[in-house]
Amino acid sequence: MLLLIALANSAYYLWASERGPESIHPVDGTLLDRVAQVVIITAVDERVYPMFAFLFGYGVVQLLNRQLASGVPERSARALLRRRHLWMVAFGFVHAALLWMGDIIGTYGLVGLLMCALFLRRRDRTLLVWAAVGAGLMTLSAAAMAAAGLLDPAGAEVDILAPLVANIAATDYLASVGPRILVWTIIVAVQGFLGLAVLVAVLLAFWAARHRVLEEPGRHLRLLRTVAVGGISIGWASALPYALHHVGVLSVPAGVGPALSAPLGVTGLFAGLGYVALFGLVAHRLSERAARGRVATVVTAVGKRSMSAYLAQSVLCAPLLAAWGLGLGGQFGSWQMAAFATGVWLVTVLGAYALERAGRRGPAETALRRLAYRRPAERARAEAA
Repeated sequence: MLLLIALANSAYYLWASERGPESIHPVDGTLLDRVAQVVIITAVDERVYPMFAFLFGYGVVQLLNRQLASGVPERSARALLRRRHLWMVAFGFVHAALLWMGDIIGTYGLVGLLMCALFLRRRDRTLLVWAAVGAGLMTLSAAAMAAAGLLDPAGAEVDILAPLVANIAATDYLASVGPRILVWTIIVAVQGFLGLAVLVAVLLAFWAARHRVLEEPGRHLRLLRTVAVGGISIGWASALPYALHHVGVLSVPAGVGPALSAPLGVTGLFAGLGYVALFGLVAHRLSERAARGRVATVVTAVGKRSMSAYLAQSVLCAPLLAAWGLGLGGQFGSWQMAAFATGVWLVTVLGAYALERAGRRGPAETALRRLAYRRPAERARAEAA
């Protein structure tokens, strides 16, 4: 999953490439670049936020249950969650100010504050009903955007993506800080309060965690298989026409391009959930074959240090790729950037495995734990859990 987020972010670092108004991906490139663009648009774009939102929501319920099982009163456990989410917003702000405007830690911190207050202890039926309402609103919004593109092709040509990459193309690091914080603030506010894909994913995660869908996949194989096959099929089938249009294989009239891209947010939710289900099935198969094998150990090592691995991607990417750093992003094409992102992900995997063998937590997880758990007794219970 961290590989997917590395690939999703990689296109933003192509700061010297010419882009169209509809996509963050370059409008030109070699055959390999085009192949990389088709794969990423079809299988990665619009999938990362809901995928990680689901895992975040699932982890919230797990953390609450561990606290309650260790004898912590629910009021204290929920106070811990609030502190944790507030510190996540702070972590995200620092991450954005220093390196990456597309930080998701702050967004999930805000989402955690909102969703825990409103839905954490609501009934299963309430969670599913509100998730259905959110998905319905997303569908209506996508239909309205598609109609707007068809009815007003000229209006669909407005470039709203340029501000996102302006800070990456800035040659002065200090000058890039302000725009980066501004973009991050807008993203956090929009995703935290209006990002229906994220909110729906968290609602479904609350429900799934109560039923231990990922901890006990063997009891939920039919559900996992249905979501994996259905979600990924819907996500890929809906995105492929737009991907082919972007690379020039599929020629469509003016206004149809934006209409093709409009549903990707909705279908990205399906695909993101499908990926989670698929990885749950893979984990089930690995646990059956070799619970303590090398692959399972590596996967577990990264999972325990997912925040550190995520932040490490920015540490490895931004100074090397942004114009204010070495500026390599201005020299890469899409396939080279995808290869670079894959290499960065492999470095973080090796780093997590090294920390696992040394018996050390990730630095970000350690810092968040120390800040969220105010008293030594709380930290001791967390260590035991």
